[in-house]
Order: sequence, then C-alpha cells, then structure tokens
Amino acid sequence: MRRGFDHLHAELSVAAGVALPRYALWLCLREAGRNPERLDRADLVEALEGELTGFLGDHGLRLAPRRSRGLQRRLRSFDPQTPTPEELLARWLD
Repeated sequence: MRRGFDHLHAELSVAAGVALPRYALWLCLREAGRNPERLDRADLVEALEGELTGFLGDHGLRLAPRRSRGLQRRLRSFDPQTPTPEELLARWLD
C-alpha cells in the first residue's frame, strides 16, 4: 500500500512548485529508517519536520513558512483508508 507515499509525493511537489523525483524521495525515506510502502499520518508529519527539509535542500528548494504550514495541515488530514481521487476514477472507468 503506497497510498501514504503517493500522497506525500504529490503534496510535497505541489508545495514546492516542481515535480520532485519519486525515487530520490523514496530513498530519502528509506535512509531515514521509514518504510515508504507503509507510511501513516504520523510518519508523514514526522518526515516533514525531519528529513524532508534536507531532501528539499538537496534539490535547491525551500518551502516558505506559509506553504510549509499548509502542507503540514494537509498531511495531518491524510487518511490511508480513504481512496484517492485517482483510485476512485479508476474504479468508475472499469
């Protein structure tokens, strides 16, 4: 179940204003001792407050405080049991 990772990647990319490299983000989380396959809400918020600052810096990016607060709010509202819009659309089209 990669729902948490997919959500993190999408939200972080939108907040940063660029499409961030998925594999590099995956590796960053693995190196920090997190399992990208099983990220829950707490993992997302902790990662934002920890290793993701360095990840963004490695890519020459920094979130403005307002964007960081908005991202944190969206990550805190993440529910891994709720299907993503993409998953819902795929079900409707099948």
